Amino acid sequence: MKDQKKMLFIYNPHAGKAMIRQYMVDILDKLSSTGYSVTVYATKKQGDAIEKVVRDAGEYDFLVCSGGDGTLDEVVTGMMRRKKRIPVGYIPAGTTNDFARSLSIPGNMIKAAETAVKGTPFQTDIGAFNDDTFVYIAAFGIFTDVSYETDQQMKNVLGHMAYILEGAKRVGTYPSYRFSIRANNMLIEDEFLYGMVTNSVSVGGFQNITGENVELDDGLFEVTLIKKPSNVVELNEIMVALVSGRINTHMIYCFKTPHIQFESEQSVAWTLDGEFGGEHKSVTLHNKKRALSLIVPPQANKRKI
Repeated sequence: MKDQKKMLFIYNPHAGKAMIRQYMVDILDKLSSTGYSVTVYATKKQGDAIEKVVRDAGEYDFLVCSGGDGTLDEVVTGMMRRKKRIPVGYIPAGTTNDFARSLSIPGNMIKAAETAVKGTPFQTDIGAFNDDTFVYIAAFGIFTDVSYETDQQMKNVLGHMAYILEGAKRVGTYPSYRFSIRANNMLIEDEFLYGMVTNSVSVGGFQNITGENVELDDGLFEVTLIKKPSNVVELNEIMVALVSGRINTHMIYCFKTPHIQFESEQSVAWTLDGEFGGEHKSVTLHNKKRALSLIVPPQANKRKI
């Protein structure tokens, strides 16, 4: 008799409204329905999932994780540190779940669990950020610290609107950053209010602000850089472009690239998938094309989601 396949299920018990507790029996029923022997592991602290994946993932055939984007980030970071990588399924349980939305993974946890065991593998791009890893966004500037500074209870109650409400307090007083940026054989030197390097169709719960024709497996990042406005007219121009999703203003740089480098005279705080990514004067980001297998719904149009 062939050995039974083994699955590692890692979940964050505090993600979102801790809703996984009420669905746990049904989720485990779905995960074991295809014959896997399931080992359950609840994360206990920040970085716990990284350590668990690096240490133990090699003992399993498949890994499923449940939590917010930060939990997925930790699991993927741990997997990218391994020589042998196994497929990853994702059951979103966080506040915004941008990457799950990009992959058409259901927001309903039971349906997402079913997708994890009955879906199809998709080789997605993964981002390298200096010596770190990110799944779908690396960003600096206004609003980027909101996701890790906003009170968890506020996130639970308000969802992604919490980010907006918290960030709105800072508009007009938030600092800008002068960068020298190299990408696609061009040099950009300017002062920016915000910048993001993404592999996603959704950021902060908002669709269509990362550019057009986004593909998650093309080896290219979508880059959006918002210049510091010098007057109310320029600020209004930026807001109209972001709200409409038509980034056609001279106040915003928007392009695709597989590799980008940021240099600044001062240390700048970055966020990686909504978690604090450290303060840096020099940052190099590289797209690792189709580096990891994620399980998505069979019907998902994965190349152009």
